[in-house]
Amino acid sequence: MTRITVAKGDGIGPEIMDATLNILKAAGAQIEVDEIQVGEKVYLSGNTSGISDESWDIIRKNKIFLKAPITTPQGGGYKSLNVTTRKFLGLYSNVRPCLSLHPFVSTKHPIMDVVIIRENEEDLYAGIEHQQTDEVIQCLKLISRPGCEKIVRYAFEYARVQNRKKVTCFTKDNIMKQTDGLFHQVFDEIAKEYPEIENEHWIIDIGAAKLADTPEIFDVIVMPNLYGDVLSDVAAQIAGSVGLAGSANIGEECAMFEAIHGSAPRRAGQNMANPSGLLQGAIMMLSHLGQNDVAEKIQNAWLKTIEDGVHTYDIYKDGVSKEKVGTHEFAEAVIANLGHKPQILKGVTYSKDQKMILPTYHRKPAQKKDLEGVDLFIHWSGTDPNQLAEIMKHIQHPNISLSMITNRGIKVWPNGFKETFCTDHWRCRFKPAEGNGISKSDIIDLLNQAENHGIDVVKTENLYSFNGVRAYSLGQGQ
Repeated sequence: MTRITVAKGDGIGPEIMDATLNILKAAGAQIEVDEIQVGEKVYLSGNTSGISDESWDIIRKNKIFLKAPITTPQGGGYKSLNVTTRKFLGLYSNVRPCLSLHPFVSTKHPIMDVVIIRENEEDLYAGIEHQQTDEVIQCLKLISRPGCEKIVRYAFEYARVQNRKKVTCFTKDNIMKQTDGLFHQVFDEIAKEYPEIENEHWIIDIGAAKLADTPEIFDVIVMPNLYGDVLSDVAAQIAGSVGLAGSANIGEECAMFEAIHGSAPRRAGQNMANPSGLLQGAIMMLSHLGQNDVAEKIQNAWLKTIEDGVHTYDIYKDGVSKEKVGTHEFAEAVIANLGHKPQILKGVTYSKDQKMILPTYHRKPAQKKDLEGVDLFIHWSGTDPNQLAEIMKHIQHPNISLSMITNRGIKVWPNGFKETFCTDHWRCRFKPAEGNGISKSDIIDLLNQAENHGIDVVKTENLYSFNGVRAYSLGQGQ
């Protein structure tokens, strides 16, 4: 028997959670429940995180968290509990199966069966943003080797255990050669350890277009956080309905399972909501706990219920559906189908003994790190980069000189185009003469000179090579 933490949430949350737990109990799930309160009531009590310290203690003790949708009040500095939970508990992997249920649920893609595996902790979702000038705000995109290795290995292990045939990687490494380039590099490295599983890489834009148009060519797709957030919703919707999809958030110690839809307060208390999304999350929870026989029984009963045409209002369709039912009645229909399998939809068979092999990340040996220059980011309201170059030459250091100025990434000096539009945020790159080095003391000297000449330096970035390989981007147009 496994103790799990349950939060019934807001809006339709309590209804769909009760329905889900009733199905799990009837199917023989070996779980015991500790209920906590999170969400709107906690927020409005003055807790801007939406969860109490006592609730955190219960979640961390039980390690498994089944959560219904919650409402985050608008304004007032309230933080997203979903994002907070994923980061606090180290839930690095977000898993969203997107399966079409043709012909019982409307879709343009009748044979779609895609699993989106999204990195869950870093990328632009690190949430590190700064306004640097009157006109420019930055958001830092952080991609780490541990983050890449953990999520890519999870994708291949998932494919192995679930008998999937192919893993596809989506990135934009033709533009972001360092960050997305690392993700792609790690994907290629780990793919070699799974020769029995086909692997491929797509640039995110054409990959997204193909996913929307021809999803049947994909099996498991792994990608960084932002792309995965967007495309997992797209995939769920084109499969039939976001309301039918659940997700798993997996970490090294803890895991959270949920529906991907919101709390739908307008439908609350009316016995109308479809519990399928949360039920799908709960089925993934059972598999995670090793209760594959129960998970298989519930999934097949759910598919049989959909196939029987017993539908809630959101998927009910004249000529296809046979009975429109409420939340409670839908759960009762699934319970009645326990032990039965669908005849038209493809039933599932879950492995009883295979386990995912997810080794703890071990830091690699340190590389040889050499300082090769520095970028000074300047707030300057002029418009002529040649004029700025003359100003910056006042802070020259012996053997270190201005080599390039960019604006929003595009090279504007030397030999820039007058047609290029420039903001008030300029990157001025300083590098040593050929054969000379640069030290951090030299950079401090440059900054002191900039201060003495009234130059507004808003940020610096050191330029490094690792093991002799340049580890910073060139200016666009270089």
